[in-house]
Amino acid sequence: MNVLQIVRGICAKATRKMNACIHLTTARVIRECLHSLILRLILEKFVEHFHDLYADSEERFIEESGRKLFLLYLRPIINGTGNYYIESRTRSMGRTDVIVDYRGEQYITEMKVRRGKEYHNRGEKQIIGYLEDYHKNKGYMLSFCFNKKKQIGVKEIVIGNKVVIEAVV
Repeated sequence: MNVLQIVRGICAKATRKMNACIHLTTARVIRECLHSLILRLILEKFVEHFHDLYADSEERFIEESGRKLFLLYLRPIINGTGNYYIESRTRSMGRTDVIVDYRGEQYITEMKVRRGKEYHNRGEKQIIGYLEDYHKNKGYMLSFCFNKKKQIGVKEIVIGNKVVIEAVV
């Protein structure tokens, strides 16, 4: 076996391993591959699965229901390695919706039912305030929008020196 064959074999194994990770459908397995929590990826998969299940739903929806659905989705992913806290009080006496604590890192997450642009802007200001309170530069916002013309997905918003990853379902 020559050097070229050995290199090709190593590259083939690495490619198969990489493809296996790319094709994994659950954030838990991806997390295990990477040994860190990638909340953006979890939000992307949540958006996909939520849309598949509830896209045409006419049910009345409240923010608390969204939080429960998201936590049910998140719990098996962080189980045994992380924890989450609901409505933790900040030093400015605000209450965060969810803080995920995973391997010593905190992920600040705000959830909103989208009721127009002004309400959405207040949600962004709220998450920025929480990031300031917790000395973080990145936070997450999960918006439940029932407008028929909504654009579902995950996007990155930069506000000052803070980054907010927003998922819209």
